[in-house]
Amino acid sequence: MTEHVLHPRITDTNDWVTLVFIMAFGIIALTKSVYENRFEDFTKLIFSDKYTRIYRDSSHLMGMFSISLFFVQIISFSFFVQILLNQFGYGSKTDWILFIQIFTFVIYFILSKFLIEKIIATTFKIEEFIEQFNLQKVTYRTYVGLLLLPIDIILFYYESILKNIPMLVLYSIVVLNILLYIYAIKNYRKEIFGKLFYFILYLCTLEIAPYYFMYYWFTKGSV
Repeated sequence: MTEHVLHPRITDTNDWVTLVFIMAFGIIALTKSVYENRFEDFTKLIFSDKYTRIYRDSSHLMGMFSISLFFVQIISFSFFVQILLNQFGYGSKTDWILFIQIFTFVIYFILSKFLIEKIIATTFKIEEFIEQFNLQKVTYRTYVGLLLLPIDIILFYYESILKNIPMLVLYSIVVLNILLYIYAIKNYRKEIFGKLFYFILYLCTLEIAPYYFMYYWFTKGSV
């Protein structure tokens, strides 16, 4: 009788992480070569509003330039979430199954939120304003995602990094997103004041509530 020995499945390996990072930078390099001028304007986003002035049409949201960098953004944010979970003891930063779960959740969350925003905008007849507002948010969020990618690499490969660094990065991202959100509101203040009630409803429903519930779920689960 043959004796079968069961071995535990090994999911902790660095190889897949390296491949994911290489793929992300490969997408960036390909995007840069195909859309050289646009990519150059995009990299200067923090210093100039030239990119947002030129590419302010909502049709650019579904272009290959935006889609490719959106994919890189998802990789960047997903892996940063995994690093945070690793720090708090909820998972390993080398677990590829966990990464796929996070990656899937982030895509599902963003696309579901985008669809609900479209429905609400159509219901309240503020489609044009929401499309412009979302385009600017997506642009800056993508920019933050690209800046986060090399930070992910440093946090992953350098074990000697202080344990509080990931949380400092998280706080910086939150503060930066709040500032960018305020900047977007400032740019569209005339449209917002004209639809103030609907904007407040939109803000509470889609920009505050989802993140509050995720924070509540995470902090409650960590008790």
